[in-house]
Amino acid sequence: MQNKASLDKLSRRRAALGDALKELETTLEVAFERSALVKGNVYELARKCGKPTCVCAEGQLHRSMVLSWSHQGKTRLMTIPTEKLDRLRSSSEQYQRYRRARARVSEIFKQILKLLDQIEKLRREKP
Repeated sequence: MQNKASLDKLSRRRAALGDALKELETTLEVAFERSALVKGNVYELARKCGKPTCVCAEGQLHRSMVLSWSHQGKTRLMTIPTEKLDRLRSSSEQYQRYRRARARVSEIFKQILKLLDQIEKLRREKP
């Protein structure tokens, strides 16, 4: 028979397991959303064009909104037309949220496996 201390530890591990499962369920909600995902970040790019007589040579840089993403180890940039800016920004933010949730799911699974190992150890009887 298990002693009271072991039963208390077992109870705490089971409660922690239940909490981890609830967090997993909440974290996975992002995977069930229907909004589109666009890989990358949207930001404003300020640059010089290189023409010596342009106003950008005096410090007034050309500004444009771009989508930046990595493809086959290289950073890609795409200028975003004004009419697509809000949609791409939203889709990019959804992608970032999805990736953070995915990383958190991995951490939660590690925690769940650790708790299951601890529960098994506490429940195991000596022959």
